[in-house]
Amino acid sequence: MELSCKCEYAILALLEIAAHYESDEPLQIREIARQQNIPDRYLEQLVATLRRGGIVKSLRGSKGGYLLTREPRKIILFEILECLEGLEVRACEEDLNPKKVDTSVIEEIWQEASRAANSVLQKYTLQDLCEKLDSRRQLDIMYYI
Repeated sequence: MELSCKCEYAILALLEIAAHYESDEPLQIREIARQQNIPDRYLEQLVATLRRGGIVKSLRGSKGGYLLTREPRKIILFEILECLEGLEVRACEEDLNPKKVDTSVIEEIWQEASRAANSVLQKYTLQDLCEKLDSRRQLDIMYYI
C-alpha cells in the first residue's frame, strides 16, 4: 500500500493543526502551507475535504482558520484516509459473474492485504503520530548536541 501525495499532505497539515490543539488557536491555510511546504491552493482543497469529513472545522474572520473537531487521540488514521481516498473493505462475496481461478486467487490475497493494512491504520491515531514526531525531533536534537 502506497501513501498518496494527497494523503501525505493532509496528514502533515493535520499534524500542524494538532500541534495547536491545546491552545485552541485556529491555523490559517497560508501558515500551514508555509510550515509544511504544501501548495496553498492544493491545501485548500484538502482541508475542505477534511472539513466535509468532520475532521476539521473552520472559523471565519480575521482570527479564523482551522481547528480539529475533536482531540487528536480520537482521530484515527483510517478515518483520515477514508475521508480523503474513500477506502473501504470489500467483503469477499461471490460475484454474479464467475471469475477465473487465477483472478480469484489474486483477489483473495489482495483483500487479505487490504484488511491487514486497514487494521494497522485503525490502530493509530493522530496523537500517536504527534508523539512519534516529537520523539524523533528530540532524537534529532540530541544528535546535533
